[in-house]
Amino acid sequence: MKFLVDVHAHTIASTHAYSTVYDYLSVASEKGIKLFAITDHGPDMADAPHFWHFVNMRVLPRIVNGVGVLRGIEANIKNENGNIDFFGDYLQTLDIVLAGFHEPVFPPSTETIHTKALVNCIESGKVDIISHPGNPAYPIDIKRVAEAAAAHNVALEINNSSFLTSRQGSLKNCTAIAKAVKAAGGDLVLGSDSHVAFSLGDFDKAIEVIQSVAFPLDRILNRNPQALVNFLTSRGHQGLSEYEPLFGVDR
Repeated sequence: MKFLVDVHAHTIASTHAYSTVYDYLSVASEKGIKLFAITDHGPDMADAPHFWHFVNMRVLPRIVNGVGVLRGIEANIKNENGNIDFFGDYLQTLDIVLAGFHEPVFPPSTETIHTKALVNCIESGKVDIISHPGNPAYPIDIKRVAEAAAAHNVALEINNSSFLTSRQGSLKNCTAIAKAVKAAGGDLVLGSDSHVAFSLGDFDKAIEVIQSVAFPLDRILNRNPQALVNFLTSRGHQGLSEYEPLFGVDR
């Protein structure tokens, strides 16, 4: 099983990451990856890029040498109201919006508070994908979050990095999330959460999770460029017809 789309990658604009956009394009070409999203951390993270980084992403070409580049963010969920650190009309300048919990911005609290924050974030309509919801530092009511996500056309991420270098102990939660999303009729995405270009498109452990629960392939949004772009368009993102030359590319 090969997925040629990655929704989650950090550049040196997040200074705890180590690769440039050009580095990612080179690795994508080598690996046959057809579409990826640049999703540096939102401005409230201590080492995140300035707000202008996200506003100015319009200078990035949509497609470079046959590889599509989505202009995105991994925003920080700030509080139990589900607010994020990117806002207003500026959200419409981005192609894809991820949001998740990060300790420096939202210290771990209780399952009730975490669940309320995620559900409110999902219901806000501002976020397309919840990043690494299986983080064991942030226990949630998985069934409730999965049902809210399905009802509001928001995808939950199975984050490959959570099984390798970050958020150790996520496997049990991620398996439960995959089962709950399957039961709720919702969508998943696989994200590498790359902080260095070499790991772009690496989903081996995440694939093991979705296979273990027999998750339907047609509800994994990064199965091909067209599926992801159609999802983002359904969420109200504009200008994505420029990625149509990538359509028809499958696993």
